[in-house]
Amino acid sequence: MRAVDLIHKKRNGGSLSEAELSFLIDGYSQGDIPDYQMSAWAMAVFFRGMTAKETADLTLAMARSGDQIDLSPIRGIKADKHSTGGVGDKTTLIVAPLVAACGVPVAKMSGRGLGHTGGTIDKLESIAGFRTELTRDQFLTQVNEIGLAVIGQSGNITPADKKLYALRDVTATVQSIPLIASSVMSKKIAAGADAIVLDVKTGSGAFMKSLEESEALARAMVDIGTQVGRRTAALISDMDQPLGFAIGNALEVREAIETLRGQGPKDLTELCVALGAHMVMLGGQADSLEAAEALVREKLASGAALDKFRTFVETQGGNPAVADDPALLPQAPVIIEVTVQTDGFIQRIDAEQLGLAAMLLGAGRATKDAGIDHAVGLTMRRKTGERVAAGEAIVLLHVREDSRKVREVEELVRSAFTIGGEAPSLPPLLQSVVTESGTHRYG
Repeated sequence: MRAVDLIHKKRNGGSLSEAELSFLIDGYSQGDIPDYQMSAWAMAVFFRGMTAKETADLTLAMARSGDQIDLSPIRGIKADKHSTGGVGDKTTLIVAPLVAACGVPVAKMSGRGLGHTGGTIDKLESIAGFRTELTRDQFLTQVNEIGLAVIGQSGNITPADKKLYALRDVTATVQSIPLIASSVMSKKIAAGADAIVLDVKTGSGAFMKSLEESEALARAMVDIGTQVGRRTAALISDMDQPLGFAIGNALEVREAIETLRGQGPKDLTELCVALGAHMVMLGGQADSLEAAEALVREKLASGAALDKFRTFVETQGGNPAVADDPALLPQAPVIIEVTVQTDGFIQRIDAEQLGLAAMLLGAGRATKDAGIDHAVGLTMRRKTGERVAAGEAIVLLHVREDSRKVREVEELVRSAFTIGGEAPSLPPLLQSVVTESGTHRYG
């Protein structure tokens, strides 16, 4: 078998077998297939696409390239959740304890933030003492004891995907749905969960800008999960504006705690309930989505989800008192108001631009090795569709000190808001759901 023959086959629209895809991935991982040949194959995939079976076979080959986590010692159906990335997306901090409180074990590996999207591990590390590294035995034991553990990704999970993604990033082949889907799902499958719920973002602050693109990606990922025997569903959610009001690590933890108290933003609460309900149903704790949602809402209203969060934080070495007093989280010493200059309605918010603003303040990373400041970020005071008056504060910047750089960020934030004379029509927060049986659009 030769790489050049497989490139030729895919270039001409052929389908590669499981053995051929394993040959490519194994050869590339081990250095036997050079970058230039893998680049040519990726470009052939970009233009020719892949069948559902090819995509599933590619996913499994990448999952097998490194460590695979065996969660069988954990009792029950293990559920996991993945977001394709957005601004202000702190759903894991809420959904994981909420689902665990419903009796579904959550054994989750999460990543750090890069660019304008935040990372769950960075947010958790804003809690004093919280440990994001556990041994395998500690991880499994904790899930059996309290139903929940969240740790950083192992350095050897899907090394083939890491290598291939870096290559795609410099060869203009990132925007390929089969390659995106296999990249996401290879990590989820290697992490060992039995049930996977995907939160696929769509809109200006998302990787996929249109609903059609987002549904195509969701369908590809659900098909992969189904083919490899994992219970899988995907929700398409709006990211034309940030989720909730807080952007920045400690600020987002505070908002997550408020949501677990039943006092969080409506959009964040409703998305977490929807994601949690699908995880509970796939996790076998409810016979229908309606019953699962009722159980999720009951655990949220009763305080059981907040109790689970408190136990989770304490078990992983963090200060559980933050659940009762979020003021214990890091706080920036200076708050600067960003005001609007005209009367009208907020017609549009550029979510990606606000994410970049938070990154420039130090809440995110421009490069993977950069440090972050857990305290800084921004909180929105108004969202799309709301009326504002000239001089009104629409965003608060949480910063270490007032500086020229902060003033530049202030202008960037102000320009992210489009103000007009008429109230805009708003897309639904939940736009569609993709399951094994098909795609259903809301609204």
